[in-house]
Amino acid sequence: MDPLDDVLALLETQGHLSSSLVAGGQWAVRFQPPEGVKFNAVRRGSCVLEVDGIDEPITLAQGDCYLLTGARGFTLRSDPGVEPVDARRIFAQAVDGVARTGEGDDVLLIGGRFSFGSHAQDLLLDALPPVIHVPSGTRQAETVEWALTAIGDELTGRPLASRLVAEHLAVVMLVHVLRLHLAREPRTMSGWLAGLADPAVAAALTAMHGDPARPWTVADLARSGAVSRSTLAARFKETVGQGPLEYLTRWRIELAARRLRQGGDTVAAIAHDIGYGSESALSVAFKRVTGLSPRDYRKQLIEA
Repeated sequence: MDPLDDVLALLETQGHLSSSLVAGGQWAVRFQPPEGVKFNAVRRGSCVLEVDGIDEPITLAQGDCYLLTGARGFTLRSDPGVEPVDARRIFAQAVDGVARTGEGDDVLLIGGRFSFGSHAQDLLLDALPPVIHVPSGTRQAETVEWALTAIGDELTGRPLASRLVAEHLAVVMLVHVLRLHLAREPRTMSGWLAGLADPAVAAALTAMHGDPARPWTVADLARSGAVSRSTLAARFKETVGQGPLEYLTRWRIELAARRLRQGGDTVAAIAHDIGYGSESALSVAFKRVTGLSPRDYRKQLIEA
């Protein structure tokens, strides 16, 4: 598996659609900080996005979309100076999946959010900028536009299982947005996501994710990217923020934690499958990273 695929699967990424928003005239809607990652796409008209802590507003044209990756309040509006209404009130009055504000239907937005399992903040969200804006009309944005059009068709036509299909399409859109942003602005990423923009580091990450149980050395990983051991170590540290083998240890612990959450497997079996020679070796590494032994981690989950 490639690292992005691997992490999104580990985090049990799910899309959740909200009611669409239709607006017209002069209007403004204020949203509370969302849970997870919020997204909206402008399917008709245009509007302005203002995000708490971001100095410059973002103009959204038809076909644009954005991801809000942190818990920040935000406002969507037609014009400056319009007093915003609370989104909770607007969406509580939605009819047939459509919330309305202002006068008319000049603007149509579809949106929702993405939820994740544990450790999403450390593994994914901290690596992203607070807002990712994907403007329409570019070649790179065509795949995002395809996903958004398909979501809109599902919500409009409402065939059988339309919400389920649309929510899966939303996850497809998320992957395309992350790919696009990584290719367009890799310097705004951090951690392992930033590493994917460096061919040698990306090759090492892909190798580790493809076979995490293998007893990797830095020399092995360097050969996967056709660079020297010292070059890989320096570039990995610079982009990812830690050494290759430290990253491998932390990824193995994430895999072990998922197996413990799922239940059923013994600690010894998990240790063998992710590259540790014994249960005690895994226990030492697991406690060093998480502060708990595997057995205490599993016990804590049961008691919760």
